[in-house]
Amino acid sequence: MDKEVHISQTYPRLTVYSEENYRGRSRIYRGNLGIRNTDNILDGIESLRFFSTSSNATLVLFSRTRFRGSFRVLRGNHSIRDLDDYISGNDVESIISTNQRLTLAQIRSIRSSGELPSGYRLI
Repeated sequence: MDKEVHISQTYPRLTVYSEENYRGRSRIYRGNLGIRNTDNILDGIESLRFFSTSSNATLVLFSRTRFRGSFRVLRGNHSIRDLDDYISGNDVESIISTNQRLTLAQIRSIRSSGELPSGYRLI
């Protein structure tokens, strides 16, 4: 007897907010994904919470859209109450959220190509 198996990715869970300090409208994203332009979500993401049960979970914040510019890598769970000036004085313009441990080489490859690894959703 064959059973159909549905795999739902629960983690990581990225909750984004339209205002600083986790206020305003919010949206929850699950699984491995990339947000190409934070201004297209809730008219701009101002704060976020990143949660995963995996210590390998990686959150990458970029200073430009489409995963370009300077970036900051965070591992494990994080809450950021204000994304303004978060990366060397620049706002966060794009985000990668994953349960995988992305290496700096992988992140630089994504930055130069603008392409996410297979299995990632592009938002």
